[in-house]
Amino acid sequence: MPESVLVTGANRGIGLELVKQLLGKERPPKTLFATCRDPQGPGAQELRALASKHPNLVILKLEATNPASIQSAAKEAKSRLGDQGLNLLINNAGVMPACTLESATAKDMLDVYNINLVGPMLVTKAFLPLLKRAAQASPHKALSCGKAAIINMSTILSSIEKTPEMYHSFPVISYRCSKAALNMLTKLQSMGYKEEGILCTAIHPGWVKTDLGTEQADLTVEESVAGILEVLSSLSEKHHGILVTWEGKTLPW
Repeated sequence: MPESVLVTGANRGIGLELVKQLLGKERPPKTLFATCRDPQGPGAQELRALASKHPNLVILKLEATNPASIQSAAKEAKSRLGDQGLNLLINNAGVMPACTLESATAKDMLDVYNINLVGPMLVTKAFLPLLKRAAQASPHKALSCGKAAIINMSTILSSIEKTPEMYHSFPVISYRCSKAALNMLTKLQSMGYKEEGILCTAIHPGWVKTDLGTEQADLTVEESVAGILEVLSSLSEKHHGILVTWEGKTLPW
């Protein structure tokens, strides 16, 4: 398990469950950062309760579309991590509003791109020095989440090859387009950061019973996250720059 982990969008759904299950590991991270937009608000009550019981859990205020907020969170993380750096960044925060070809507007598309694509890009840029530091400090040569890694939460709905199978069931046009763009960002990051020793992978968490996935979904959030963490523990260079499922299967772009 990585020594240090940061999860965005950690006050609910998959993000919150990632925090819970990471804390429950036999060897939990020494420092686990959980970020959300309003740490003092009612939406972060469960996160605050966890932090009161686990001294290794640090809640950071981070609005992924606000560069100043991101820089402030990165500065605080750096002050806590020192020379060790950050081993694992999980860009989980995202939105999936209802959106069809007929209803989509320019604002709809740009708002969702700003959160689902630009947000992870800005967060990664801000935390990159800490990821590089972790990679340099690691005794391991091979790429892994224990050394330094960027994980972007994507979806099977982003797969252009799979679109004909799933078009009518899940239109959500702005979401699908933004996640396809996130896949490209992941691929570009994998090429740009490989020499730095940073693993870059996109993950499809499954269709999960959350605010985004609805109650009709196949998976509980507990099942999805247990699978995701199992996959993260086994990621290596062969998973660099690809999209994998919560079960570890490769998905086509």
